[in-house]
Amino acid sequence: MLKFTDLHQNYPEKFESKDRKTNFNEIYKGYVKDRAEEQSSRCSQCGVPYCTVHCPLHNHIPDWLKLTAEDRLEEAYQLSASTNNLPEITGRICPQDRLCEGNCVIEQSGHGSVTIGSIEKYLTDNAFENNWIKPIQLEQHQKRNESIGIIGSGPAGLAAADELRKKGYEITIYDRYDRAGGLLIYGIPNFKLEKNIVERRIKYLEDSGIKFHLNVNIGKDISFQEIRKKHEAILIATGVYKPRKLDVKTNYPNIHPALDFLTASNKKGLGDKVELFDDGTLNAEGKDVIVIGGGDTAMDCVRTSVRQNAKSVKCLYRRDRENMPGSTREVLNAEEEGVEFIWQSIPKSFHGDSKIKEVICAKTKLSEPDASGRQVPIEIENSEFSLKADIVIEALGFDPEDLPKLFNEKELPVTKWGTIKTAFSTLMTELDGVFAAGDIARGASLVVWGIRDGRDAAESIHSYVEAKKHQIVKAS
Repeated sequence: MLKFTDLHQNYPEKFESKDRKTNFNEIYKGYVKDRAEEQSSRCSQCGVPYCTVHCPLHNHIPDWLKLTAEDRLEEAYQLSASTNNLPEITGRICPQDRLCEGNCVIEQSGHGSVTIGSIEKYLTDNAFENNWIKPIQLEQHQKRNESIGIIGSGPAGLAAADELRKKGYEITIYDRYDRAGGLLIYGIPNFKLEKNIVERRIKYLEDSGIKFHLNVNIGKDISFQEIRKKHEAILIATGVYKPRKLDVKTNYPNIHPALDFLTASNKKGLGDKVELFDDGTLNAEGKDVIVIGGGDTAMDCVRTSVRQNAKSVKCLYRRDRENMPGSTREVLNAEEEGVEFIWQSIPKSFHGDSKIKEVICAKTKLSEPDASGRQVPIEIENSEFSLKADIVIEALGFDPEDLPKLFNEKELPVTKWGTIKTAFSTLMTELDGVFAAGDIARGASLVVWGIRDGRDAAESIHSYVEAKKHQIVKAS
């Protein structure tokens, strides 16, 4: 260990932009064993590991880096998986530059952080390849009669299901889509997360005895009340899917929410027939594309547009690069692939006939930081300019859907923001035995926070069922 003064930071090799623009494959090559061990040996083994402190899952990062450096790869994976149910996914899509790697002590000292995410990805892929990852096998005495229903098969739902199954519960996951995985399948493009990686994890959960009921709309195909009767406890982990809209009013048909655009592309990549893609509606080929937004979803949209052979791709963001909420690496990758960023700019109006042909924009300046440190963009007078556009994609974030209405359950409590209202310590709602986790309770956030919430919810659900069982025993 402690080789950071002798060994330079070295991420896995990245395919050249001219090559990666021609396909949707992941852009990073995987580590070979020797390189993973070498990079792990750079860890300074801090007394207070800030990488762990700034990881929502509090992964034991220095410990599994040490095991990797010592060629104890199976043990390293086991330790990694002990706090993270989807390490092969977080290793690929977590914004490590904002979390573990960005807070690495040797990064702060100028030596370049340990390549934590790439090593995490390597450990799990290597474990699958070596058949070290076995489905959950329960002995007869470990099996429980109680069943738990989980609504939503995104990161929070999958993590909770995994943890509860390990405790012996019967688990049924309900999802309205035709594939499990939520945004991992339909929201995140292949160049960041190839779908076979998600499908491999889903198969592991299925082989572990977890049941998936797909194409099920709660409140329509089955009532929420009926699901409550079928299970000892319910976890709502639907995520947030309602797209935020621009303040600019328009009825043009070539303005699309980001998720519609990304879902069409991902479904096409999975081999589905997608009419709106095939007829050109949700296809950027040959078009001047403008994406409005500055988060990782916006980066997914601009980079997808490049791969669909767009004529030009521009990203319009109201703040500057330093205040962009998305991953710095994703911005760099987009720039390498030919995306033009137009900083400190906002859309003012749209012009066209039956479709948009032009976006009228204005420049902004940033105010002094507020109490939270955030700077507000202020429009600069007489700064208008125009951009040609054949398709505009809104990547402004997501809000919760109206779940009480969708589920036909008026008693389901929600906050003023529309998220499910839960007790802070237990994640249980005011409805007995009904819990909520992930974005639907937290608000739109990172995959890693969804996993954390799912794990916490699993613990609370287990405590709830145990307490209820003991009450029955005591009463009898």
